[in-house]
Amino acid sequence: MYAIVEIAGQQFKVAKDQKVFVHRLATEEGKKVSFDNVLLIGDGDKVTIGAPAIDGAQVGAKVVKHLKGDKVIVFKKKRRKGYRVKNGHRQSLTEIVIENITASGAKKAAPKKEAKKAEPKVAAPVKEAAPKAEAKKAPAKKAAAKGDDLKKIEGIGPKIAQTLTDAGIATFAELAKTDAAKISEIIAGVRGNHVTDTWPKQAEMAAAGEWDALKKWQDELDGGKA
Repeated sequence: MYAIVEIAGQQFKVAKDQKVFVHRLATEEGKKVSFDNVLLIGDGDKVTIGAPAIDGAQVGAKVVKHLKGDKVIVFKKKRRKGYRVKNGHRQSLTEIVIENITASGAKKAAPKKEAKKAEPKVAAPVKEAAPKAEAKKAPAKKAAAKGDDLKKIEGIGPKIAQTLTDAGIATFAELAKTDAAKISEIIAGVRGNHVTDTWPKQAEMAAAGEWDALKKWQDELDGGKA
C-alpha cells in the first residue's frame, strides 16, 4: 500500500517504513505525528482518489530527528551595475519514518484554537480643518502690445530691430515719427555703416499698408540708401 500525502506544504508518495525528509516540523524528536491531507491511496489494483483529500484517510509517522539540508549557493548579479551578492542557505528539515497508512475511519486531529483577536479600536472622528480663505489673485498683467516686424524696412536687420524696440520704437507708426538723425543716435552701438535717411518714409508707407509701392521702392534701394 502506498499513499500520496501533503506534509508541510509538499506532496510525497510514501509507503510503510519509508524515511522521508520534510520541511521542519514543530513536533519533538521521538514523538509521533499524523497527516490527514491524503490525496490518493493505492492498494494493489485498487486506487482511491480524494476530492481533494480522502475522508477518513491518514498517514502516521514518527519524528526521527531534526537536521539541516545541504548548502545551496544563492548568487545575485546585475549587469553593468557592479552588483554582486553571494549567500549560502541550508534548509531546516525533519526526518520522519512512515509507520502506517489508514485508508478510512481515522479521526482527524482537533484543529488548534485561534487566539481571540482584539477588536480594532475605532479612532475618534477627526475634525475637518476650516477651509482657508482663498488668497485674492492678482489681476493678470495685460500682455504687452505686439510690435510690427521692423525688419521689413530695407536696411534694418534683427539686431537693429531689437535695439529700436528696446528704445520704445516697436511699430511702423512710431518709426515713421522718429527723425533719421535720432534713429542713427539710437543704433550708434550697432556695428556697421547704417543709412537711416529712408527709414521713416519706408515706415510711413508700411504703416499705411502701401506694400506694393514700398516693395517697388525697396528694389531700388541699397541697404536703405536711395
